[in-house]
Amino acid sequence: ALRRTRVRRDAMGCIASTPAGEANNKPVTSSVGGTHYPNWTLPPPFKIEPPPTLSELHKKREEFWDTQPSYGGSREIWDVLKAAVTSAQTSGDIQTARLFVESAGIIVATPHLTVVFDERGAKYDIPRWVLATPTNVAPEPETNGDVA
Repeated sequence: ALRRTRVRRDAMGCIASTPAGEANNKPVTSSVGGTHYPNWTLPPPFKIEPPPTLSELHKKREEFWDTQPSYGGSREIWDVLKAAVTSAQTSGDIQTARLFVESAGIIVATPHLTVVFDERGAKYDIPRWVLATPTNVAPEPETNGDVA
């Protein structure tokens, strides 16, 4: 005899799920055929030489975001990338940052958002130091109370 089981139609969700993070950052094929990392993360800890101070790093980041649109790509895509990175850095909310990127149709070609493409195929390179703070940040020089 065939036994009937009842399936709850109001239940939502996955049978099994894993947290979105490094372990779940598997590439998929993008809509245009390239590799896409939908669960990208910010880069893991790293060092750069020479070690910058935090103020130097912030200044370099601002210069990067201000000048990149003149080197190619769409200003709108650069603006979305900046908003996503800023969101992930300031609030730690990587999910919202991923939504920014996904809603703009950006294809993330690397696991840590360092290389992305827009829907037209334009390439956008983002250095690790823009995405995350290096582990070897130098201390700020002492000013001894002098005002410049």
